[in-house]
Amino acid sequence: MEKTKRPLVLASVMLAMFVSAVEATIVSTAMPSIAAELGGFSQYSWVFSAYLLMSTITVLLYGKLSDIFGRKRIFTIGMLLFLLGSLLCGLSTSMDELIIYRFVQGLGAGAVMPIATTIVGDIYTREERAKIQGYLSSVWGISAVTGPAIGGVLVVTIGWEYVFWVNLPLGILSLLGVLLFLKEPVNHKTPVIDYKGAVLLMVALSSLLYLLVEGGVSFSWLSMQSLILFLSSSLLIVFFVLVERKAVDPIMPFEIWRNKTILYANLVSLATGVILIGISSYLPTYVTGVMEQPAAIAGFTLTAMSIGWPLAAFFSGRLLLKIGYFKTSLAGGVSLVLGTLLFVTMQPSFGPLWAAMSSFAIGIGMGLTSTAFIVSIQAAVSYEQRGAATASNMFMRNLGSTIGVALLGSILNSSLLRYFAENGQNYTLSSINDLLSKNTRVEMPIEVLRFLQQALAESLQIVYLVTAFFAVLSLVLILGLRGQKGVKGHVK
Repeated sequence: MEKTKRPLVLASVMLAMFVSAVEATIVSTAMPSIAAELGGFSQYSWVFSAYLLMSTITVLLYGKLSDIFGRKRIFTIGMLLFLLGSLLCGLSTSMDELIIYRFVQGLGAGAVMPIATTIVGDIYTREERAKIQGYLSSVWGISAVTGPAIGGVLVVTIGWEYVFWVNLPLGILSLLGVLLFLKEPVNHKTPVIDYKGAVLLMVALSSLLYLLVEGGVSFSWLSMQSLILFLSSSLLIVFFVLVERKAVDPIMPFEIWRNKTILYANLVSLATGVILIGISSYLPTYVTGVMEQPAAIAGFTLTAMSIGWPLAAFFSGRLLLKIGYFKTSLAGGVSLVLGTLLFVTMQPSFGPLWAAMSSFAIGIGMGLTSTAFIVSIQAAVSYEQRGAATASNMFMRNLGSTIGVALLGSILNSSLLRYFAENGQNYTLSSINDLLSKNTRVEMPIEVLRFLQQALAESLQIVYLVTAFFAVLSLVLILGLRGQKGVKGHVK
């Protein structure tokens, strides 16, 4: 059989990961402008939630399907759906349309990142993976320099639509590289697809997400509607676990979770997913609306995180071999706590440099932990389970982000409404839209501007307190890795 052209496949995989990384940074930077043009600040979090929900639900199914049908075929389906969603997002004329098209984009995104990462696990040896995964994470550095900067330029020149359309040529090029140069072993297994588990998971997460996004805003947390949604999602999750234990080939093979390295790595990824989405979703809003900085500066503050991530990931691969899995992960956990505490103490007068410094510390923590987890998980399983194992880690981080953006969005909206009520003002959430555009800010009476900025600043500080809690939780969970056999034990 013809051999895989590893350098060309690696380049294609890095390009696919670049598309995913750019999507995260560009959209976050452009969201204040999108919300200002399309309206609907109360639906702000749904733009992220829709994407994350679909990618979270499908990542496990894609991982399992790639183990059955091969990486190439499933990667192709995912990338095509992602590109279709990107095209449609740019054509949106309302916030409702954008949210619907983000569902389509997320449906494809569930395949792109985990299968790209799994392909690397397939074509490189255990000894090579630590270094290569570090290189892959450097993609975040490239996206850091180009993503937010290009996003800011596009928003103020030709329009926010192009933050979605920039994915199209890059995604097509990546897809062609994988199709042409990746050669896979023939799989003779009879396909057994766990459709029942996939449907249960989708409905359970959808119910939970709707509760977290709309709770405290559209209906009270203590209402009958909240109770029904909570009980429904809890019951469906129980059914999902029961179905998975009996399934012939489950999308979530629970036996891999018996490995404590995988268990703790995935639980930490759940917590870091909340942190990641909390910072990337709402930092541009703070910098634009409260600090009154343009989109390009808001992008710069996110760029700092995206620079810290690849720098740490680059050294993480080497640290794994020198000091081991636990100490590398622990250093990352400490950096996450430091970064979130810097955000908690941030004041509008501190300026964007403080925001960038805080963001950089988060990036360092994410780079150290994420690289360590992926390399160790892939070393702990066979080829037949590598797709599902890698997907399980991506699933937990995506699940954390899905829950995080919904939970934090609900906290932000309810905090704003409470602030308005406590100060005897009848403003609505749509009033915040006026803070996100320079043109509308200059037309506002100064006392109204300062009131709304104070409301947004204090509400976002509560959001940052929640991310700090999850950072501390992730550090405690990392302590559970003490004594576990990590990469150092595998490759030496």
